Amino acid sequence: MDTEKHYLSQGKVEELRKESEELKMVKRREIAERLEFAKSLGDLSENAEFHSAREEQAVIEDRINEIESLLRSSEILADRKTTTVGVGSSLTIKRSDNKEEATYKIVSPEEIDVLSGHISYKSPLGSVLMNRKKGEEITVNTPQGEVSYSVIKVF
Repeated sequence: MDTEKHYLSQGKVEELRKESEELKMVKRREIAERLEFAKSLGDLSENAEFHSAREEQAVIEDRINEIESLLRSSEILADRKTTTVGVGSSLTIKRSDNKEEATYKIVSPEEIDVLSGHISYKSPLGSVLMNRKKGEEITVNTPQGEVSYSVIKVF
């Protein structure tokens, strides 16, 4: 059993609850109807429709269990307004070699959206940024080698 604590925004919690309800109330019913129809076709040992529906049922039940487990082990986070980087923090960093700045928000792995600047606290960059403060220098190991950054702002 996964006992690791997960950190989710209120929006992500609501999204997961909605997905769970959809799976339980709509998808389960659809699968049950497909199974009944497939059973009516006769011999289940060679019934592709039945086997397909059973496989989809297993996928849906696994996803429901995954969501419920995640919600049970999650802590809801508001945006952090501190001077130390943590889950929920936003920050601006500057790359040392070219002075390029980037702004990120530290989020849970379930909420990653690199195009929006949301990076996981478990990612190589996110994990190195955790508990850092404005003015600190960090080094991140990347496939292209080490890259150094300065923390410009935590907000």
